[in-house]
Amino acid sequence: MTSIALKTLLFDWRRFAPAAVAVGFSGLLVLLQAGLILGVFSLASVCVTKSSADLWVGFPGVQSIDLGRPIGGVTELLLRADPRVAQVEPFYWGSGEWRTSRHGMVNVYIVGVDPAPDAMVLSGALPAGLGAALAEPDAVLVDRADLDKLETKVGGLAEINGLRVRIVGVTEGLRALGGVNVIASPATAFRLDPSVRNGEGAAYFTARLVDPTQARSVVADLREVGRQRGFEIMTRQTFADRSVRYWVAESGAGVAFVFGSAVALLVAVIVTSQTLAAAVAASLKDYAALRALGFTLGALRSIVLAQTAWIAAAGVVLAGVMTALLVGLARLKATPLILTPSMAAGVIGLVVLVALGSGLWALRRVARADPAALLL
Repeated sequence: MTSIALKTLLFDWRRFAPAAVAVGFSGLLVLLQAGLILGVFSLASVCVTKSSADLWVGFPGVQSIDLGRPIGGVTELLLRADPRVAQVEPFYWGSGEWRTSRHGMVNVYIVGVDPAPDAMVLSGALPAGLGAALAEPDAVLVDRADLDKLETKVGGLAEINGLRVRIVGVTEGLRALGGVNVIASPATAFRLDPSVRNGEGAAYFTARLVDPTQARSVVADLREVGRQRGFEIMTRQTFADRSVRYWVAESGAGVAFVFGSAVALLVAVIVTSQTLAAAVAASLKDYAALRALGFTLGALRSIVLAQTAWIAAAGVVLAGVMTALLVGLARLKATPLILTPSMAAGVIGLVVLVALGSGLWALRRVARADPAALLL
């Protein structure tokens, strides 16, 4: 049956080519939509995932890193008093307006980090060797992808909240949702936004453990102390997941983005199924002839399933080629796009199921009608 199906496709490829193209574009659309959702909203937790700290301590109930409120300096003392904690480091978070000539004021997030070589905060994003430059007065870092938006360059001068800053370097992959991340030393952050500092407190305190596998037990042990002292302690992964979940499920932008993606997915599935069904329906006379020659309905179903499987395979290959091209373009444009093997496998499975279902749905006419009538 497989050989008959393949020969039919090769002989009448013009009839089935649009179906393969529809499958390819459907797979491409679904995969890119999923990758964009994952990539865009992963920016909500980039400051957490790019840091090497095992624990994050913030205000009770904080939903996202950009919603942090200052907590007291006693939190740092409590963390340092725990023998399982090897290092404690504050994380300062503020906001400001970056003045540009073309875009007016650009909203920025002022991130105050320790410029020391062994610092935990943003250790996975800060370029090596820039710690000394960042420690200089008024020095800041911005992401390379944001240079055009901020109308600046490395070595250039800019203005945040009416105060001058100097761009001493760039980061990679440290973009933000709803603004631009500006990295500064604590002293520079305090000057740009005095609300960053609350006495000896900070928006968050981060901690590295002697044994990272004890993270959950440390969180459990300090949870009750946190309720009494006005802080909440979380593992790095818990805080990252919470930040992403807030932006996806509770922010208006997240809900709108996910809804739009769901509609796009539905449209892609419908268009693909209809195109495949039309291609199979156009071959009904061929199937009727086979039935008149003695082929059973089971045999016809096997042929149709084989045909749609070949069409789906061709579409998947086409989608793979187009995805590779668009992923390369996205990297050039610093577009947040994350694709994983599990996502690709899920999309392939969805496309194949839609293809097989559409083919069998169109074959119902053969099962219900008289073969002689279909041949007229």
